[in-house]
Amino acid sequence: MKKLLRSFGYAFKGLVYATSTQLNFRIHLVATVLVFITGFLLQISLDQWNWIAISICLVLVTEIFNTMIETLVDLVSPGYNVKAGRIKDMSAAAVVIAALFALVTALIIFIPKLLLLIHHAA
Repeated sequence: MKKLLRSFGYAFKGLVYATSTQLNFRIHLVATVLVFITGFLLQISLDQWNWIAISICLVLVTEIFNTMIETLVDLVSPGYNVKAGRIKDMSAAAVVIAALFALVTALIIFIPKLLLLIHHAA
């Protein structure tokens, strides 16, 4: 049990590190809060919440992997290296793809509900 608790402690330490050192991770966390508020206000369905949850997790996980890869590349190749740069660029590209997926998912879910609100208000 002690070993299990210690492993959770390391995981939370990693989350704290990502949150305290990575601006993009903090931006994604703010976006997460805004999406949750919007979802509750628009009363999205359980299926829609599932898509939102998947999108949020995908973005946060890819952002953490991006940080891990960048840190490892800096450790292995502290000086400038073209291949190291490509690795970092591809890692960042994975985050962009995940973020675009999340954005499109949010737009598909929220735009019809927002248009319906506007229609009812008019």
